[in-house]
Amino acid sequence: MFNNLNLIFMKTKISFLAFVVIFGMSNYKATAQSTDRTDRKTKFSIEIDPATFAFKGYSAHLRIQPKSCNHLLYGVGIYAMDMPAFFVDMNSNNADKGWQVRINNAIGIFGEHHFSEVNKGFFVGSQISAQQFLIENDNQSGNEKFTNGLIMGYGGYTLQPFKFPLYFKAWGGVGYTSKISGENVLGGNEYDISPISVFATLHVGYTF
Repeated sequence: MFNNLNLIFMKTKISFLAFVVIFGMSNYKATAQSTDRTDRKTKFSIEIDPATFAFKGYSAHLRIQPKSCNHLLYGVGIYAMDMPAFFVDMNSNNADKGWQVRINNAIGIFGEHHFSEVNKGFFVGSQISAQQFLIENDNQSGNEKFTNGLIMGYGGYTLQPFKFPLYFKAWGGVGYTSKISGENVLGGNEYDISPISVFATLHVGYTF
């Protein structure tokens, strides 16, 4: 999907190793707690972010709870969307300057620790993503594309209100992002890339 995928993961290697250590330690604990249980099975969940479709995009996420884990969830996701104006304007250097911004395509890996039960109650997680942006400006013809690497920590709450395993996951996070390829200058106007990224949304999912 991205021409610079190898470079992306080189840039995020340190954070990925930290991710592995943190969640690996939790996984070890969960495995130790469940060694005497034979009735557990690996569970899969499918999630979407309805907001991405509302903003002319898409999302699809696969989550896996290994049978040895009581509280951990791992996954991968793809997504795209037009960035709402209020997200663009959060960076004062870009506010009211005619920028139209789209996450053209993105892919990420995720890990979550759920404190009581997977997909029920409070949880924390981390995300490592590569995101390709498409930028346009009302005052300039043409467009440009650039790719960012994103490392984000997040937390939220999952509600499962029905007897069947449909759930609603509200979450928000703060991350670090940096351009790793492409061009963020259009016609002499620079689209400012803030190193701090803030995001919040609601996922809808179903567990099999």
